[in-house]
Amino acid sequence: MPVEITAIIAVVCVACGAGIGFAIMKLRANGAAQRAQAEAQSLVEDAKRQAETFKREAKLEAKDEAMRLKQEMQAEQKERMKEVRKAEDRLDQRERLLDKRDETLNQRDDKLNDREHQISSLQGQLDRRSRDLEEAQREVGYKLEKVAGMTPEEAKRELLDSLKDQVAHESAAIIRDAEAQAKAEADKKARSILSLAIQRVAADHTAETTVSTIHIPSDDLKGRIIGREGRNIRSFEQLTGTNLIIDDTPECVTISCFDPVRREIGRVTMENLVADGRIHPARIEEMFGKAESLVNQRVQEAGEQAAFDTGIHDLHPEIIHTLGRLRYRTSFGQNVLNHSLEVAYLASVMASELGLDPIPAKRAGLLHDLGKAVDHEVEGSHAVIGADLARRFGEKPEIVHAIEAHHNDVEPESVLAVLVQAADAVSAARPGARKETLDAYVKRLEKLEEIANSYNGVERTYAIQAGREVRVMVEPDKVDEASTTVLAHDIAQRIENELQYPGQVKVVVIRESRAIGIAK
Repeated sequence: MPVEITAIIAVVCVACGAGIGFAIMKLRANGAAQRAQAEAQSLVEDAKRQAETFKREAKLEAKDEAMRLKQEMQAEQKERMKEVRKAEDRLDQRERLLDKRDETLNQRDDKLNDREHQISSLQGQLDRRSRDLEEAQREVGYKLEKVAGMTPEEAKRELLDSLKDQVAHESAAIIRDAEAQAKAEADKKARSILSLAIQRVAADHTAETTVSTIHIPSDDLKGRIIGREGRNIRSFEQLTGTNLIIDDTPECVTISCFDPVRREIGRVTMENLVADGRIHPARIEEMFGKAESLVNQRVQEAGEQAAFDTGIHDLHPEIIHTLGRLRYRTSFGQNVLNHSLEVAYLASVMASELGLDPIPAKRAGLLHDLGKAVDHEVEGSHAVIGADLARRFGEKPEIVHAIEAHHNDVEPESVLAVLVQAADAVSAARPGARKETLDAYVKRLEKLEEIANSYNGVERTYAIQAGREVRVMVEPDKVDEASTTVLAHDIAQRIENELQYPGQVKVVVIRESRAIGIAK
């Protein structure tokens, strides 16, 4: 019995243990499932996050790729636009060349037409002279018949006298025609040579005055420049031979002198003193010596460079030094050294066009204003002073004469002198080459308007473009269309006869009718 009970208890215990184990296993399985589900959920969420990350990265990469492609497209488009512009420029150049060729052909046609008219007029003159000769022959025959009772000697004298008068008359007519034609051809050739020389030669122009302004770091430095009781400024002015102006103008001092080389030496001296900061009489003297050496070296280099640029290598050293001083000399705001180089080039070009030796013309043009380097030291005109300098240093007589005659101090007696005169006038009269004073400028504009306003029918006049153009407004009821051309010509002729001006003045006559209505 106890054994059975024990077995039953054992069975029950086994069953309970199995139930408990099953329950524990089930609980463990549920926990594992829950953990697995949580892990799966976590993996899904991680996958979603990674997917979002990949999506964003893909979008960014796509945007970067799109931006790169856009930039490449823009760069390619710019390159294409450059090519298009280059093609357009080439087309414009070709169009301009075609226009020039067309203009040249038109000019040739005009010349041919002029030649045809001349030939026609000459043919008409020949026909008239043939008829006059036949009539003269008939008249001579009539006179011979009339004087048949004369002796042979008397008839011969009568015939010779009549033929002499007729031949003299015809010779005078032929000479007048030849002179007129030669003058026209000469004017045309001169204009062609001048225009060609101007086109081939262009020089820069600078505008300078008789003062130099020097910037200083602060106004406190002005007191040091003046020095105790003015000893520094007195020492500076005595050494440099210039006037030092110290006024209320902020942060600058002014150096004034009629001698451009002395003014340049003073400017360099003052700039070195300001940069050094030590200003006293001994230092001023030291800086003056250095500045004088530097400026003299620059003067020498400028003269040598001018001689080298023009290809003239046998000039006297004193002439080269004097020529270099023109670097700091101005005339009406035009740098005289640049002007001399331009005159040399213009004269040589015109001499070449005339079939002459361009070397003497270039030499005379380079030296024509040599006297301006020392005209403040020697009495007389710069042309005479320059001729004396050139004569003293061994220049040839024709060069000396061209220098002396370029402003008609003496009458020009050679083609070389006339060429230098013409080149000097062209260089000085070029627009923008020289300045004129304000008073002369205003008076010239007022005179232009006064001349135009003096004609009947002129309503008002405007001088524009610095006096290069005059616009004339006329009253339409007093001046008709045909009269505008005559009026423009008359005003231009009067301006040409009464005024002196560089270049050309264009006269534009404007006739305008207006009808005005007002709606209320």
